[in-house]
Amino acid sequence: MAGDARTELGMTAMVAAMLVVPVIDAIAKHLGTSLSPTQIACLRFVFQTAILLPLALGTGRPIRSTHWRLHAARGAFLAGAMIFLIWAFQHLPLANAIAIFFVEPLILTLLSFVVLGERFGPRRLAAVVVGLVGALVVIRPNWAEFGAASILPLGAATCFACYLALTRRSAAHEDPICLQLWAGIFATGFLAAALVVGGTFGIGVLAPAWPGAAAWGWLAAMGLVSAVTHVLIGFAFQQAPASTLAPFQYLEIISATALGFLVFGDFPDALTWFGTAIIVAAGIYVFMRERRLARG
Repeated sequence: MAGDARTELGMTAMVAAMLVVPVIDAIAKHLGTSLSPTQIACLRFVFQTAILLPLALGTGRPIRSTHWRLHAARGAFLAGAMIFLIWAFQHLPLANAIAIFFVEPLILTLLSFVVLGERFGPRRLAAVVVGLVGALVVIRPNWAEFGAASILPLGAATCFACYLALTRRSAAHEDPICLQLWAGIFATGFLAAALVVGGTFGIGVLAPAWPGAAAWGWLAAMGLVSAVTHVLIGFAFQQAPASTLAPFQYLEIISATALGFLVFGDFPDALTWFGTAIIVAAGIYVFMRERRLARG
């Protein structure tokens, strides 16, 4: 297949994935009325792994790895990101939480410098600072309405950026589906341990509860959608450069806003949209700058 055709195919897969990802968030928000964030995240990964493992085995993908410590660290950060994000969904509208979460690419830029030794100049540093200011613009009215829960998406963004920074270190020699598979397996283990601690000491955000029949159905649907979107994302990155695909992540805000309005009756106010625009503009600038430097 020609390069342009492969790139277009990758872009199409990425667009589809980003428009569907908020369905997972909406289900998590719905389940948050009866289950703790930790239990929702844990069972999501259980169902996701149950789908991805046969897929990896059936397609003959190499699932063995010698980078267990790296996968364990990735799983721990992924587990933390999911707890923070689902916890945020219990208090904030979907679009608001995701808008704050989208400082993640900017945090990843800083981590890539600290952890991976990647270099960047004053322009990208300025874009990161501007993006973080945009996050503060979004957080401020949410803090007035929802309190300290407004910073939970920042915790999720930081954990997820750490997860992606570690994933970059292993992406060159690991299959993308298997990378997600092992991250999900380790995340499940950490989340299960957290549920034991939560149940023992009565920590609400970590405590387990037995899901009802309807909840099991939603959890299975969330695992299925999660597996499908990760396969689409993995396929997209096989077909097109990361710098081309990265800006499409922001389509998630459109889908999240629509779902938040249709399902929960939430719609962001003008200040939230303004802050979101700053975050998106800063993130896209960073991506375009990286792409330009890579070409140079």
